[in-house]
Amino acid sequence: MKKIQVIVDSIDVNDSSGSKANVALILNLREAGFNLKVFHYTQKEIDLPGIECISMLERKQNGLYLLSRLERLFTRWTGINLNPMLEGFFGFSFTYFNDASSIVKALKKETEFKPDLVLTLSKGASFRPHYALLKLPKWHSKWMAYVHDPYPFHYYPRPYNWIQPGYKQKENFFREVSEKAKFSAFPSLLLKEWMGSYFPQFLKTGVVIPHQNAKYKVQNTLFPNYFDVSKFNLLHAGNLMKQRSPEGLIKGFNLFLKQHPEAKIDARLLLLGPASYHAKLLENHQKESPEIYIFNGNVAFDEVYYLQQHVSVNIILESKSEISPFLPGKFPHCVAANKSILALGPYYSETKRLLGNDYLYLAEVDDVEKIAKKIETLYGLWMENKTNLKLERDDLLQYMGSEHLKDVVENLLENK
Repeated sequence: MKKIQVIVDSIDVNDSSGSKANVALILNLREAGFNLKVFHYTQKEIDLPGIECISMLERKQNGLYLLSRLERLFTRWTGINLNPMLEGFFGFSFTYFNDASSIVKALKKETEFKPDLVLTLSKGASFRPHYALLKLPKWHSKWMAYVHDPYPFHYYPRPYNWIQPGYKQKENFFREVSEKAKFSAFPSLLLKEWMGSYFPQFLKTGVVIPHQNAKYKVQNTLFPNYFDVSKFNLLHAGNLMKQRSPEGLIKGFNLFLKQHPEAKIDARLLLLGPASYHAKLLENHQKESPEIYIFNGNVAFDEVYYLQQHVSVNIILESKSEISPFLPGKFPHCVAANKSILALGPYYSETKRLLGNDYLYLAEVDDVEKIAKKIETLYGLWMENKTNLKLERDDLLQYMGSEHLKDVVENLLENK
């Protein structure tokens, strides 16, 4: 049995979509028959069934920790944020350096587990496990660096226009990752190609390991009071960042209702997740449209997962762009729910690539009339028969399942 050592930021499925994706990948590696040992920096004890999990603790008896706390106290007392200046000079914050150092120290204690593969997973813009592995060259020949999103931020496609302090140091860091890791992995083919255009070594070492559809048992099977399972429910669950505007979706839904007022009895649009940038827009639409339910905040994974399985249509909403190289973390959940997906995004996107060019329910995120037309078609099918809206994509279930994952990893290990 091949052994895999996993180093990951967090395995708390409720703290981010990245953690959900990481846990699903870990669970499917176990399902595929690999012997796992997981080192995580969640800062609390969490167990995953059938897997040895080691919580790596933050080091607090050192100079980096002291500097990070002095910086925080200075900001609290003066209101002056030193972090952009410090990152601009050093590339990263004192907290980041201390976290990476804490991970290195915890990993150096490991002497018994002899891995065939060392896998680093991260979330958001962290990549702390990757930074730590650079300090442990004894594992570079077995290292697979998983890259979940473009990095650094200024490599995101438009309309994202973030430029982080210390961007040059971050570029150098990731170039080193691309050159030192034996393997690299990406959740989407488009992301592999996108990152390979900046760091060519990724094109040589990279494989595609999509976000996984892991087995999950819902703990709470009670519907929330805002949800009526008998209605024609369209659900978008997830973070609505500044670049991910729901305006076209909402206008499309309202146009559908205007053209088919009889549908107001049944049709409901549910938007669940943080959306602070769009708060005013959402607030105005909710006042004008009682058929729209909006919750601007975090919703427990268990609740969202259960709703995805019982709505009529799941919505994937991306940014207005020429390309979207991301595979949304919720894509496997939407496929597993076996409900039709309304995919709103650019012509070149990983979601569209997987669903196929001939998939019926695709539209640009701001094409209001087309969105209304797609909702009209879906509603008509739902009115004919509530079971008409099945996705039925066994090919995608297989692609994001443990057997395919096993084939990819074993092929790498056999040919390294």
